[in-house]
Amino acid sequence: MVFLDFEKPLESLYHQLEKIQQVGEEGVLDVEPMIKELETKIRNTRKDIYSNLTGWQKVQLSRHPERPYTLYYINQMCRKFIELHGDRYYADDKAIVGGIGNLDGMNVVIIGQQKGVNTKMRQFRNFGMANPEGYRKALRLMKMAERFNMPVVCLIDTPGAFPGLEAEERGQAEAIARNLFEMAQLRVPIVCTVIGEGASGGAIGIGLGDRVYMLENTWYSVISPESCSSILWRNWDNKELAAEALKLTAEHMFEFGLIDDIIKEPLGGAHTAPEDMAKALKRHIKKAIQELQEMDPDERIEARIDKYSQMGHYERAGEKVEDKPE
Repeated sequence: MVFLDFEKPLESLYHQLEKIQQVGEEGVLDVEPMIKELETKIRNTRKDIYSNLTGWQKVQLSRHPERPYTLYYINQMCRKFIELHGDRYYADDKAIVGGIGNLDGMNVVIIGQQKGVNTKMRQFRNFGMANPEGYRKALRLMKMAERFNMPVVCLIDTPGAFPGLEAEERGQAEAIARNLFEMAQLRVPIVCTVIGEGASGGAIGIGLGDRVYMLENTWYSVISPESCSSILWRNWDNKELAAEALKLTAEHMFEFGLIDDIIKEPLGGAHTAPEDMAKALKRHIKKAIQELQEMDPDERIEARIDKYSQMGHYERAGEKVEDKPE
């Protein structure tokens, strides 16, 4: 079990519990009352810790090494999943996975970033940072979904699109912009969920949908707290302050009207009960798809465009008055 910095009180309690359980296994003492007391203390401590998490702490939770990733959710939610590869232009980007899944008898196209469950796989998946071919693969699968009238499900979990020179040479910005343009007009339902990190264009490249959800302990922002701190203060020391200033949590996104709902996580984060988390995510996705399928495609597209057109606040500046000669 991995504990984050702010979970240190829990770590010491779990160590105590393990030692007492070992004594009990030796059969020398009756440790049942002590175990129950410690378990109660662990539950209460966990509630205290997670009742008031800061923005930076939620960022840490979204990156927890034991947190479930896209392929875990796909395998838990789908009876069968057939992964499809390649963008038909350049290559198969391993940072984005996609294919056809059976969601309780309903065929859907599922697309999402995959970070990797260990060091070797993280390198293989490029830490969930997609190249242009990843976004073009995603678009190819979306257009296939449209052709066969299958809803699209997007699972977002990325620290950003890959910022390498080769990615820019192959048209990173164009690939993301093209996805936004096409997703706005896609004639099938699109349901997007931020399951971990939702950073910058890397997230929005598969994040435009009729319904957009966030898991409770995730974040969604144009920039990470560390990068924001490095730009403003020339170091990472102020990342916690940057996280608060960016207002990147699910609660902030819902308050701003940028997402449609927040999916509650098990106490302690999605990694503490991943199967329960997958069931909750599946319920939200199925409900959203059922509601969206009842709409006429043209009405759904119009509602989707209106939704994004209304985001943000702005004022129209008055015309500049030129000085007239006397």
